[in-house]
Amino acid sequence: MKALLIEYKSVIKFILTFLLVYIGLSVVYKLYLNASEGSVYYPDYITNLVAYQSEALLYTAGYKAEVVKHTLEPSMKLMVRGKYLARIIEGCNAVSVIILFVSFVVAFSGRLKTTFFFLLSGSVIIYVVNLLRIVILSVGLYHYPWRSEILHSVVFPAIIYGMVFLLWMLWVNRFSNIGKNNG
Repeated sequence: MKALLIEYKSVIKFILTFLLVYIGLSVVYKLYLNASEGSVYYPDYITNLVAYQSEALLYTAGYKAEVVKHTLEPSMKLMVRGKYLARIIEGCNAVSVIILFVSFVVAFSGRLKTTFFFLLSGSVIIYVVNLLRIVILSVGLYHYPWRSEILHSVVFPAIIYGMVFLLWMLWVNRFSNIGKNNG
């Protein structure tokens, strides 16, 4: 057993680090969500911000968009030209995806400065790509409502998780200690 632990030390370290960071950040995020209940920003500040930034991007793209508070659930209604297309819920704000991204990068550590700047730039990229995917989904739903299932269940996740995967591959192959040792 001891020989197995020694042989797979780096794998065990990765898994434990990933889990600790993921659980820690998830707990902090849950505390943030609980503290957001009843705040001015509905349903929480980040989701509210994503909703209004999506509205602004749609407007910039030539679509008369409007975001309004959903009265029956904690979400924001996204409407284009008066047509209710989608609801923006807490899960649409990309925070959970960023937590997953951060946990992986920290678990495959690199130099502290490099890790910090990669986490910062990667999180910004994920946030921006998330806004773009909401806009793409909204435009798709506006023009092709009969394709809503494939847009939301295939295209929507493929965009954001594809970006996260590309960032992970870049991190492992170019910046992490493992990538440097193999390159």
